[in-house]
Amino acid sequence: MPMAKNHRSDRPSSDTASRPSPGTILDRLASGPSRAARITHTEHLPPREGRHAVWPDRIRSEVIAAVQTAGIEHPWAHQARAAEHALDGESVIVATGTASGKSLAYLAPVLTALLDGSEAPNGRGATALYLAPTKALAADQRRSVKELSQSLGNAVRPAVYDGDTPFEEREWVRQYANYVLTNPDMLHRGILPSHPRWSSFLRSLRYVVIDECHTYRGVFGSHVAQVLRRLRRLCARYGASPVFLLASATAAEPSVAARRLTGLPVVEVADDASPRGELVFALWEPPLTELHGEKGAPVRRTATAETADLLTDLTVQGMRSIAFVRSRRGAELISVIAQERLAEVDRSLARRVAAYRGGYLPEERRALERALHSGELLGLAATTALELGVDVSGLDAVVIAGYPGTRASLWQQAGRAGRSGQGALAILVARDDPLDTFLVHHPEALFDQPVESTVLDPDNPYVLAPHLCAAASEIPLTEDDLELFGPATAGLLPQLEAAKLLRRRTKAWHWTRRERAADLTDIRGEGGSPVQVVEAGTGRLLGTVDAGAAHTTVHEGAIHLHQGRTYLVHKLDLEDSVALVEEANPPYSTVARDTTSISVLETDVEVPWGKGRLCYGSVEVTNQVVSFLRRRVITGEVLGETKLDLPPRTLRTRAVWWTVTEDQLDAARINPEILGGALHAAEHASIGMLPLFATCDRWDIGGVSVPLHPDTLLPTVFVYDGHPGGAGFAERAFHTARTWLTATRQAIASCECDAGCPSCIQSPKCGNGNDPLHKRGAVRLLTELLRAAPED
Repeated sequence: MPMAKNHRSDRPSSDTASRPSPGTILDRLASGPSRAARITHTEHLPPREGRHAVWPDRIRSEVIAAVQTAGIEHPWAHQARAAEHALDGESVIVATGTASGKSLAYLAPVLTALLDGSEAPNGRGATALYLAPTKALAADQRRSVKELSQSLGNAVRPAVYDGDTPFEEREWVRQYANYVLTNPDMLHRGILPSHPRWSSFLRSLRYVVIDECHTYRGVFGSHVAQVLRRLRRLCARYGASPVFLLASATAAEPSVAARRLTGLPVVEVADDASPRGELVFALWEPPLTELHGEKGAPVRRTATAETADLLTDLTVQGMRSIAFVRSRRGAELISVIAQERLAEVDRSLARRVAAYRGGYLPEERRALERALHSGELLGLAATTALELGVDVSGLDAVVIAGYPGTRASLWQQAGRAGRSGQGALAILVARDDPLDTFLVHHPEALFDQPVESTVLDPDNPYVLAPHLCAAASEIPLTEDDLELFGPATAGLLPQLEAAKLLRRRTKAWHWTRRERAADLTDIRGEGGSPVQVVEAGTGRLLGTVDAGAAHTTVHEGAIHLHQGRTYLVHKLDLEDSVALVEEANPPYSTVARDTTSISVLETDVEVPWGKGRLCYGSVEVTNQVVSFLRRRVITGEVLGETKLDLPPRTLRTRAVWWTVTEDQLDAARINPEILGGALHAAEHASIGMLPLFATCDRWDIGGVSVPLHPDTLLPTVFVYDGHPGGAGFAERAFHTARTWLTATRQAIASCECDAGCPSCIQSPKCGNGNDPLHKRGAVRLLTELLRAAPED
């Protein structure tokens, strides 16, 4: 993020001064009686004055001069403190708000080290490594570094090294770049396995920057934690001990999370001294329609359609804005709808709105990023690929289509607006979903609560095992490495020997196979090769879909959106990982249906809740996509269902589950006719509410409810992590179960519908078509269960 835009003086430019206030923009959007009623709450965050400091005297004068040339006379207090720790050789995490200048906090000491190294009489001099969770952020950071270091000559040589880097450039990066910008995936697959070719770079490595580190949670975060331990091990082999500099949006216990991620003690700098413009944050609930969905439930207007309207209106007003959407398909749909409506107003405006998501080809992403930076685009419908730190300063508004899963992510997205210091507008548009409905009517859950603790588990054996193999292939493992990789290592090594993946010779474990050990795992937790989406008539590659999502998104008959065009999937070839599509224009979208069964493998903890039980342990989940629904795009009306023949998939993971007894059912007035529906409704609502208590998304978790489960021999509700080996979400649910299930009961009971709807107990991912469900039974069942629940 270019520092000049984040840290210029607090005086608004003439352009900023001429813009309407965020309150005025919101008033225009809400004009009309039906629109005004959709705003359930408006939060006003007042502006904040900044607190300056002076740079530590060890920061090079050339660096300070370059920063001042960029328009930054003095650093904020937190920037100076973070730089001081870095210069002292202490790993540090800067956990301050969006647009608070975290980049400069770590760049000042990094550039100083690179300048010092350039004057070394022999050798390459100091190097630094920058890790970003997305390619877009790494490319954006390189632009920032180049701008800032123009006056520093050839002393600073930044270069991006990722999957998009042409092969002819890669050798130059290895030999000459001293500030390499990459992502954890490339570090895992490309740099660490080829460490002899990177020996000069690693031997001189002074700093490792980990940007947006709050995104490294769950299975992905656990994988990244082990990749960083492999990096530290190789650096030590080459005689280096780099300092880690981490940047994060405001997070709970940032130093604790940073230590789990890096395996090192990390100092915390969390007192944000940067100024902030006024933020107006509106909660927006789409209205009920005259339509009825499954089981006759009332249907609200979709968040997709509502967000497309808001993006259209903002563009007509000339406001620069981003609509953040949870899915790739949603981003495409919103941009298409907005373009069509803008064309009715002014055909030239339609060209100023686009979609941005993962799965695009590299050249498509770069073109969109340039258009966004230049202002050629006024509106963008984007997935979280643009959430993370990419500089889009000057935005007037952010529209968030559905709660993004965590408060940390919500504030990260809202913070994309107003990045030049001016006031900003953020709008959260609720989906027809238990959690979204709860939040827009309980604003205190968003605005009066701290952000969540980051959940990751580096000791997860499904995560640790492949990284031990990768580490052994890089340098044979010895007993000295056991402490570095964690307490579960000693128990896993014999298992890897038995599987003939590792072989012990004298005092070291060696990788035994010809294939690359780094290919044993996909650190994003997606599993398998991405499925290529190919246009059948031309053979043109449109993009890719993650292997884990292929069964639900590119099955035969699925509607696939790409760059505003609609395609119909004619064939999904799972062996060759290819989906063949043809352009089409049907009046519907598709939603996959699946069935799930679960068996208990091991119960780790069991706690009595009266006569019932709350348990946590290991389970095996079997899932199969069996059909898909066709729904009208705008209304969500179901047009029909088509069967599918796809193979089942099994998952060994971690789960929390609770049981109830016959006596509890009698006390709750639950008879056998409604038991299945009450359990099912409670399961759906609890899955929908869990993201409020753990750093997960409802799509990261799954659930099963059974009136008589063969392993517990009781009515049972399971909620499980949707990743091999678990991701820490179910464990968090176990430890906060009373609070979590109390909120679940409240969300169901307070919903204004009669028999259940998507705002309380119906689920968009239910494999059984939301049948059976019993709203009142779920409330009575949870009330009885919670009666004897111990405190969390």
